[in-house]
Amino acid sequence: MARDEQLKERWSALQQKISNQFADGDLLDLDAIIYLVGVQELGQPHKKFKKDHKLDLMHIAICRLLEPYGYYEFEYFDEDKWPHYKTIETLPSLKAGEQSVLMKEAIVNYFMENGYIE
Repeated sequence: MARDEQLKERWSALQQKISNQFADGDLLDLDAIIYLVGVQELGQPHKKFKKDHKLDLMHIAICRLLEPYGYYEFEYFDEDKWPHYKTIETLPSLKAGEQSVLMKEAIVNYFMENGYIE
């Protein structure tokens, strides 16, 4: 099976599983799943977040998701237990579609590593 086709299948299965668990089956988009990764990484799943914190959570998620690709490196937890990352390598200029594929691949890999999907 081609790599792109395998990614599409895994993404679709992951998206459906997460949507069933967190959105009563309404299909969550890429940004919503990135947000959920941020909440997972922060480790405070039952806390209500303000709008600016939601953006911070998405930033945490993006850093964590792209860490295995060598773009970011975990640095420390602050006094509020929020993780901080430092940039190791500047992200390449990607078209919107390429960014989406990179993030979907990173998300699928993240959930496979955590045993959420196979």
